[in-house]
Amino acid sequence: MNSLIIPVYLNEGSIPRLLTTVQGMYEALNGELEVVFVVDGSPDASAERLHEGLQQARFPAQLVTLSKNFGSFPAIRTGLQVARGEHFAVMAADLQEPPELILKMFEVLNADSADVVVASRVSRDDPRLSQWFSQLFWWAYRKFVMPQVPLGGVDVFGCNRLFLEHLLSLQEARSSLIGQIFWLGFRRETLSYSRLGRQEGSSAWNFRRKLDYLFDNVFSFSDLPIRILTRLGITALSLAFLMALVAAFSRLTGLIEVPGYTATLLAVLGFGGLNTLGLGIVGTYAWRAYENTKQRPLSMIQRKFEFNTNTTEKI
Repeated sequence: MNSLIIPVYLNEGSIPRLLTTVQGMYEALNGELEVVFVVDGSPDASAERLHEGLQQARFPAQLVTLSKNFGSFPAIRTGLQVARGEHFAVMAADLQEPPELILKMFEVLNADSADVVVASRVSRDDPRLSQWFSQLFWWAYRKFVMPQVPLGGVDVFGCNRLFLEHLLSLQEARSSLIGQIFWLGFRRETLSYSRLGRQEGSSAWNFRRKLDYLFDNVFSFSDLPIRILTRLGITALSLAFLMALVAAFSRLTGLIEVPGYTATLLAVLGFGGLNTLGLGIVGTYAWRAYENTKQRPLSMIQRKFEFNTNTTEKI
């Protein structure tokens, strides 16, 4: 059995086309598919439209609504937790990933040639500015976080039950699902695809969310800020030593008449700024460590429905 997980947020307009697409995938897989829709606290009528549509659908499905907007990755994890298949794939509700890509993922997983399959974009039918921001984001991601991530980035993936169990065992707050996938290792295969244009609505994955996501990855999977701070410290100390020599020479030759002026100014500005930067970085790591000590669940299920699994049931 294959399980398809679809996080839903502000996708009311694409629900009819989404259900039609999923029905076609169900038929292409000869009925070996269950679908888990996770509505991530969406403020529109996505949950209502799905509930209405799934009552008429001919494929088995679960509809899970979360108590608030926890974010795309916690929603995906929730769907993976309740899914019942042996092979799993994630697809966006805006249908910008072609369904053939998901079918290919299941084909690879069923052939047991990989434990996890990631999809990398080779092109995208998006506005030029959006393309530029995406390229910049994934360049920074590869440069500072995970060099093994494909050039086009990763939005969707598939995996088998073995990989899923290890993935769900990582209960880190403010982390990155994509980062965890590459950190785990296992047998990995990459599929290339061209991203389709968005037909309904606008993406909630804006620049601010991407920036927060990049910071989560940097602080969760990289010691880059600490290395930067260390290099800045070495550079500052070296410059301070050189300036001390210059100040001493100037003082002895009478070029500086006010005693201690240069040394005091350099010490206050240089080390004051460096200490502030260091406290901010150390505080960020301390806050994230504190977040993980709370052991709060990464998401909360509000309601859960099942369709076409013998009966329609609210749990």
